[in-house]
Amino acid sequence: MERLSVNKASYSYQTKYQTVYAVKDASCTFEAGRVYAITGESGSGKSTLLSLLAGLDLPEKGDIFVDGINMRKLNRNIYRQSVASVIYQAFHLLPLLTVEENVMLPMELNNVPKHERKAKCEKYLGKVGIQKETFRKLPKMMSGGEQQRVAIARSLAAGGKILLADEPTGNLDTDNGQNITDIMLKLAREDGYLIVIVTHNNSVAEQADAVYKMRDGVLVLQSERIAK
Repeated sequence: MERLSVNKASYSYQTKYQTVYAVKDASCTFEAGRVYAITGESGSGKSTLLSLLAGLDLPEKGDIFVDGINMRKLNRNIYRQSVASVIYQAFHLLPLLTVEENVMLPMELNNVPKHERKAKCEKYLGKVGIQKETFRKLPKMMSGGEQQRVAIARSLAAGGKILLADEPTGNLDTDNGQNITDIMLKLAREDGYLIVIVTHNNSVAEQADAVYKMRDGVLVLQSERIAK
């Protein structure tokens, strides 16, 4: 099922010295149950495209559709709160909240009844391999790999099934990076999530169902596995 569709989208921004054309006439389609990788050199426009998919801004030209609805017609705050979540390289967990509290926060913001939050929190943390004895820890008491797992669980707790990941393995060693990749592959293939990963890591890209490459704002499909 098609979840996100980009139709000839372009976006630029102004620096002190020049206009940067970060995304140029990009078109692509992202389907549920699949993992997509977007690769390219630093400054090629990858993160800008991801921010457009996340609804952080709108393209200057062209359109992005979410389940067939133009993003220009959506309440983008609600879209980011309950449809699409962004997972960052730096985790962005709230340092004074425990693991459990970090994961329950989006549920609180989405008005999930209080009596349901604990069970759902345990469910989402279980999906990423975090054990109960870790629930009361603060982020600083955990490894980078554990923190990224909690960040994924927090995104799951928001309730949407679109996950947009910006270099999610960038701060991790090889083994922890592969663990995070395995979790994302499983979420797509077993639970039907749409996952888009911006990455410099060739190993991550090679495991994706489709790989796009960006260069100077131009998006090109490099490879794609046929969906079963």
